[in-house]
Amino acid sequence: MLSNDTDLFIKNFIVLEGLDGSGTTTQASRIAGLFGQAGLVYEITAEPTKRPEGVLIRKILGGEIESEPETLAYLFAADRHQHLYGHGGILEQCAKGKIVLCDRYALSSLAYQGMACGNDLPAILNAGFPAPQLTLFFRIRPETAMRRVSSRSQLEIFEKLAAQQKIALKYDEVLEAARAKGWKIVEIDAERDIQSVTDQIVAALRGIGIPLS
Repeated sequence: MLSNDTDLFIKNFIVLEGLDGSGTTTQASRIAGLFGQAGLVYEITAEPTKRPEGVLIRKILGGEIESEPETLAYLFAADRHQHLYGHGGILEQCAKGKIVLCDRYALSSLAYQGMACGNDLPAILNAGFPAPQLTLFFRIRPETAMRRVSSRSQLEIFEKLAAQQKIALKYDEVLEAARAKGWKIVEIDAERDIQSVTDQIVAALRGIGIPLS
């Protein structure tokens, strides 16, 4: 289902995971700012990417294009593969000593696409992707998360309470499986205020040797 990080783990690769509205995008920007202040060499990125595959995924998520759940699972895997292995991708940047901070990665596919089309296909498509050095999972109640996104002008196809409740349960399954494979996962209390969440993340990053004040 997942790679074992003792075999395939990417040093300097940090991933933020969580439900829609959990605050991963906000915190990725804040942490990138702290990296800059500390003089660290870093790159901030996200999945879906800005590549053509990722743009197509975002159109599907936004409801502009209809897609079968299985098709979306394949698209996410293709986008992730290029994101990792393509020219200028995650592996290349991490090998140069950059810290790569990514908003969402394989666990999102296992949770979201696992909810939408069952576990088997997402598990097969994501089985070979290497573990990050650290995954930060933003723990939040689906009800809180959906209150946060309710003010957006347009919601994505998964940004519904019933869907998020199912995805939250899938995340619990996925996290357990990832930990069993040796993935390093730190849970963040995303119910708290923005600065408190940032403080939790900084503590976790210090824990793997990233020098933040």
